[in-house]
Amino acid sequence: MKDSSIAAAAKKRLASGQAWDDFCETVRSTGHMIEEFGDDISELDRSEWYRFLTRLLRNGFERYMENCEPERPRLRDAPWRQGINFQSPDQDHLLAEFVDGSQDYRIIGNSGTLPYFVIAAWSAKQPEDLAARNWASRGVKGLEEFDPAMLRTTSFLASESINFDADGNFEIIVSQKQPMSNHNWLPITSDCVGVLVRTLYHDRENTIPPTMHIARLDDLPPRPIKAEEVSAGLAKAGQLVMAYAELVRSWWQDNLGKRPNHIRFSRALYLSNGGVPDRHHGFGTWEKGLNEVLVLHFTPSPCEYWIFQLCNIWQENLDCYEEGQGYTTKTRAHYESDGSVFVVIADANPDVGGNWLSPYGHEHGGMSLRFIKTEGDPPKVALHRLPLATLRSTGLSRLPSEQAIISGDIAD
Repeated sequence: MKDSSIAAAAKKRLASGQAWDDFCETVRSTGHMIEEFGDDISELDRSEWYRFLTRLLRNGFERYMENCEPERPRLRDAPWRQGINFQSPDQDHLLAEFVDGSQDYRIIGNSGTLPYFVIAAWSAKQPEDLAARNWASRGVKGLEEFDPAMLRTTSFLASESINFDADGNFEIIVSQKQPMSNHNWLPITSDCVGVLVRTLYHDRENTIPPTMHIARLDDLPPRPIKAEEVSAGLAKAGQLVMAYAELVRSWWQDNLGKRPNHIRFSRALYLSNGGVPDRHHGFGTWEKGLNEVLVLHFTPSPCEYWIFQLCNIWQENLDCYEEGQGYTTKTRAHYESDGSVFVVIADANPDVGGNWLSPYGHEHGGMSLRFIKTEGDPPKVALHRLPLATLRSTGLSRLPSEQAIISGDIAD
């Protein structure tokens, strides 16, 4: 905090208990946002909502209380089971949090046998005096000024553009000014709030994971935490819980939920949440009855990797992902002779071929179709919603094309 008056106010806020009370009230009021859904949600949705909030709390504490020390940056795994925004189970995230972009860093590492990774720099709405103010009373309106979830990717560096030595070692400079030497360089802005590494696995069990370490170039020693930093951490953690809760609410009620069983590719929507422009990412919602099935049919575009995944309405991976269910990918999928893919969403395996995905007790949720390093546009997606008995009698190849919902349009 550059302004001494801001730091003094932040210290006073912590000493008086205001910072803690404001954090608690922010979380409490966020929990009651579930009431805005009325009867549109199930008992399972409601149960997962409160679990979702606890996961957001862990995320906020890990990022802003434990991993935001200016003199001791770290690249740390995202919290376990924190699947925000349709996170791929084949993709791990390493996060380093910055207070701002005023410092220079070096990332050193080894690629292992990972086929692809990408490092991105982020900025977010973050007022300089955030630790000196109360936010709970502003509610969702306060996110217009202070929204840790609305991350903007300002630059990125893909592994194919990085110079490695013969053993897979690499070094990257992270800074506002380009280094004089011929280093790999990730540029950052003055309002940078951190970097994110997305590591992509095709075959996790047979892949040697990469190793990465980040340090400041000035190599300042670590120091004890300051009161104003705790105030800032509490404010960021509270706002993050509210921001992601409001994000899933708005996506469901104001956007995706208005066109069920459709997928739309929106580069702007994806990039507004910290995405990188090396991929097409389509989002949608799905719904079906207990004795119904959904059948999706598409021909994947040529790409490095693709994944179709089911999520709950809070954009989290279904709990069956730990058993390898609820999603299919380029390397896991069964293909038809013409190269197309059928995805069959049903409560039990109908044994008609294609790729069966279990909704794991859900009657609706979000869905995602992602193509990384794609050649050309993403494909159109045909979707049928029909009784299970009908599918078993007709099979996949005889589904009437005139009854299909066609989506996969590119919004921007």
